[in-house]
Order: sequence, then C-alpha cells, then structure tokens
Amino acid sequence: MHLVTPLRQALALAALSTLAWSVQAQTTYKIGEINSYKAQPAFLEPYKKGMELAIDEVNASGGVLGKKLELITRDDNANPGDAVRVAEELISREKIDVLTGTFLSNTGLAVADFAKQKKVFFLAGEPLSDKLTWQGGNAYTFRLRPGTYMQAAMLVPEAVKLKKKRWAVVYPNYEYGQSAVAAFKTLLKAAQPEVEFVAEQAPPLGKLDAGSVVQALADAKPDAIFNVLFGADLTKFVREGNTRGLFQDREVVSLLTGEPEYLDALKDETPNGWIVTGYPWSSLATVDHKTFLQAYQAKFKDYPRMGSVVGYALIKSVAAGVAKAQGVDSDKLRVAFRGLQVATPFGKITYRAEDHQSTMGAFVGRTKNEGGKGVMVDARYMDGAQFQPSAADVKKSRSAD
Repeated sequence: MHLVTPLRQALALAALSTLAWSVQAQTTYKIGEINSYKAQPAFLEPYKKGMELAIDEVNASGGVLGKKLELITRDDNANPGDAVRVAEELISREKIDVLTGTFLSNTGLAVADFAKQKKVFFLAGEPLSDKLTWQGGNAYTFRLRPGTYMQAAMLVPEAVKLKKKRWAVVYPNYEYGQSAVAAFKTLLKAAQPEVEFVAEQAPPLGKLDAGSVVQALADAKPDAIFNVLFGADLTKFVREGNTRGLFQDREVVSLLTGEPEYLDALKDETPNGWIVTGYPWSSLATVDHKTFLQAYQAKFKDYPRMGSVVGYALIKSVAAGVAKAQGVDSDKLRVAFRGLQVATPFGKITYRAEDHQSTMGAFVGRTKNEGGKGVMVDARYMDGAQFQPSAADVKKSRSAD
C-alpha cells in the first residue's frame, strides 16, 4: 500500500504535466530565439526589448490564428557549435514552432546549415554575411537585415564623391568583416578604377591591439579609411585613432557606426564627419517610426537602438509569416515567406522570393559630436530593394531551393 500511493501520485503528476503542455501547445506558438546576449549586450539588450514589444502588440490584438506568441530565448556564447546545440535543444526539448535569431555571422551560418539539414524554417535577424542568403543560401533560411553587400553598396556612392585614391581597410577577421571588405573593394573599384588599397588590418574579433593597428594604418598614409569594426573594438580604435591623430584631415567611411548602440559607447570621443550607416532615431518623422517610437518609449522609458528595430521587425515578420502559412509547418512557412510583405518602423519590407533577403534598408549619414554625445546627422534612408543584386546574379551563386 505504501508503495502504490507514491506511484499513483507520480503518474497523476505526469498526466497533469502532459495535459498542461498539450493545452499550452494548443493556445500558443513558441518562437525559439538564439543569440549572443552575453557577448554583444549593447545591441542585443535593446533587441530583446524590441521583440518583447512586438510580442505584446501581437498578443494584445488577438495573437496569430487565435494563438498567442511565446518567446523562448537562449544564449549561444558567440560560438557556432553552441548555437547548433541550442537550436537542437529548442526543437527537441522546448518543442518550439519557429526558429529565429543569431547576431554574429559565423553563428548565423552554423544555424542556417542546421536548418538546411533538419529542414526547419529559420529566420535570421542580424547576421550580415552574404553567404546567408546568396552563396550557400538554402531553402529554409531567410534574413531580415540588409547584408554586407547591400550596406557597402549604400556607402560606395558617398565614398566615390570623396575622390580619394589611396584607401586603407580595417575589419574584424571573421566572416562579417571579410565579406564587408570584399564587397566594398569590388564596388569601389568598379565605380572608381584608379583607387588603390594600400593597407589592410584584420584583428581577431574582440582582440584588437589598437595601438599597433592604428600605427600600421597611419604608416601607410592612406587618403581615406574604410572601417568595419564595431562594439568594444570600435571604441578602442576610435580612442587610439583620436590620440594619434589618425583621423585628422582624413576621410573615414564606416559600416554600422551610426547606430545608437555604438555612438552611445563612444560618447565624447565620437569623431566628426565619418560617413556611416546607422539609425538616426531622434530625427525620423514618418508615421511608421513615430508609432513605434511612442510605443517603445512608453513601455521601456528609453529610446530605441538599431537592435530594438531589428527585434521588433523580426517578431512582426514571424507573425505575418505564420498568418500567411496558416500555421507553423516549416515547408509551408518557407513558401509563405517568399514574397511576404511586413510593416516595420522603417516602412513596408518584402522578403524576396529569389534569395530570401528582405528589402529592409539602412540610413546613410555622418557622425557628429554634439555636446559630448555621438549623433547621426544628414541621414537619408536607402531602400534595400535598390541595393540588391539581380535575380539572375543571385541564381548564379545560390543553390537550388
């Protein structure tokens, strides 16, 4: 008798647990999200807030197909192996319905390959490597942000206007940095054949020896610099460059530096006049952005960063895709996302059928040190649809879907 009672209790608890899980599965769609939260907090803390705001809005309006959205996040330790392990765990243990996320290009590519092998739909928000949607792109992977080619293409016309011949480049030595520099060199050479690249510095991500890098660039005496560093590496580079006069009377074109998460860290060290891609949140007057800004500030008592916009648009994209697919079957989702249109704080975007890349654009402007704080001025929105390769060019580099 004493043995039967605990056994019955255990069986009853197991049955209740199964029933609870079944009820939850019937009433929610689980979004599994993987990211480098500990390694890249400046971008990913606002990103998570953007996701939370979008989840709240979708659920307050009745959810998707009558179900609420539930967000389950995991840290990938900025490591491709860990990212794949976590993706497997989210699917097998957490029983997620949609796989999303990643920040670094190497982790994004690892999860994209996992999605291809497992035939699981994957929406990448932030990784910028062109291999994600072009070379090596696959049927199950889609991307939200404009990649390195697109952002380089937005900057090159401004670089050409400078009429500088001798260029130096500096970038983190992994997939994102390599692809960004390759795109910039190719596009600038095509537009201005006489340019020369006289120096190249490629420190490991997160391990910048700022003194030696700045000195090597200065010794090459370039007319202009193309910079792809971000995060803590960017802050160290700017500080050392300011100290050694690297940027004095020298033009700098810089990827991502106009984003608030990086300008905030630079503070009073922000250089004046760099040509950058970024997000001038305080000066955008469109209805779409005003609505987003007011909702974000009301919820978090803070201003949005670029990460906030990406996280918000990611969840809105999932909601729109699930609604169009009439569910979360991966094969139906990948069909639904081809040509899917989504409303974002930057206006309506479309996920192209030919490469699964969204047409979200970026802002191009200049940095300004305004009262000891970095801001982005003279910014213009560049529609991503205008800076993408043709369908024919995509087909040459992309495996069949």
